[in-house]
Amino acid sequence: MANRDGHRRFGNVRKRESGRYQVRYPGPDGRMRTAPKTFATKKEAERALTLIEAEMLSGTWTDPERAKVKLGAYAELWIEQRQTLRPRTRELYAWLLRKHIAPHLGGVDLGKLSTPMIREWLTRLANAGVGATSRAKAYRLLRAILMTAVVEDKLLSRNPCQVRGAGTEHAEERPTLTVAQVFELAERVGVRPVGNFRKLDSGDYRLRYRVKGGIMRRFPQTFATRAEAERALWKMAEDGHADVIQDERLRAFILLATFASLRWGEITALRRCDIDLTARTVRVRHAYVERANGQMLLGPPKSQAGVRTVTIPAAIVPHLTAHMNRYTKKEANALVFTGLKGGPLRRSGFNKVTNWTHVVRALGVPNLHFHDLRHTGNQLAADMGVSTKNLMARMGHDNERAALRYQHRSAKGDRIIADGLDALVRAERDQDDDEDGGAAGTLVPVA
Repeated sequence: MANRDGHRRFGNVRKRESGRYQVRYPGPDGRMRTAPKTFATKKEAERALTLIEAEMLSGTWTDPERAKVKLGAYAELWIEQRQTLRPRTRELYAWLLRKHIAPHLGGVDLGKLSTPMIREWLTRLANAGVGATSRAKAYRLLRAILMTAVVEDKLLSRNPCQVRGAGTEHAEERPTLTVAQVFELAERVGVRPVGNFRKLDSGDYRLRYRVKGGIMRRFPQTFATRAEAERALWKMAEDGHADVIQDERLRAFILLATFASLRWGEITALRRCDIDLTARTVRVRHAYVERANGQMLLGPPKSQAGVRTVTIPAAIVPHLTAHMNRYTKKEANALVFTGLKGGPLRRSGFNKVTNWTHVVRALGVPNLHFHDLRHTGNQLAADMGVSTKNLMARMGHDNERAALRYQHRSAKGDRIIADGLDALVRAERDQDDDEDGGAAGTLVPVA
């Protein structure tokens, strides 16, 4: 808006030597600012000034000078100041920033980020072979960081992360075990072939294995790597050519993780006092978190709803009783499941002791992860036709999305509902027949 003498009431516009128009205006503190870009026409520049003045009046204006902070520095501070993040989550965010975000966008001013720039970044990640899941996680982190810059710090007027579908993961369907497979897995994790490996001067590996009767034999050929020798030993054990030993300390671990739908950190933190074998309940109060540096932290479960009491099937109580009598110390605060040295069970130790890769391959589910046991337990519970609230309580979730995902996928649960409706219909019909004194009469048309 211009005054009578031809000067603008707010800000000014001047023509540069390039022929483009530059906008300058006073901020709320009285200091003059220069718009971050120039304009092709004077009309466009004046329109920009009008919009800036409107933003100041409405309280939505952001200072372009403050938006000159580099994304990398801002993101590092953002992660540092999120005190509620769990240790593993903080490590994941730092890794995503260091690996996928900072190398491409870390040196860019916040105010210069744009949606086309974000789209180009995602394309570069894809071309570099970064998987869809990692790209989605990196995008969601960047979107959350920039949302803070918009809403809390007022550094940006809008979030440039506007790429449709970029934050959505399309993860592959995880395997679900049958009840029979769960019990078979519980047996297999304790079975290990008896043999040893020796590295020769040539660099190859020699394999010796034990046959039935305790006799050690040498495999007729050598192997280029220890992994190849291990695979050969496991193959002989599966075929019955190599002797095996049975370690039962993890049988109850597999059964309880599955049928109580427990997370790794939850089951490894269980104490003797948390398990009531008479009432068949397991009380989840804590969870272990293993940091990237190997440090074990004991804290609350993943969510507030994670603090819960889960009832377990009677069929696994004998296995849990036997385990606690043999492997768990008598003190009330003793860990139920431990590593070989008595400390908290670690994922690396579990995989090594069980030879998980060989076991699940022999079971016929080579891509099975430990977390898929919880997935199996959740699906079995959903198949019972339980309510969403009951399923959420058992899973330890404080939102309905995960529970609904299992229920929507449960054809068996839908069949249970249909069978229940069928029973109601049949009961109603039987009652009508009894009231009519026998079989229904013949219907005749009424004139």
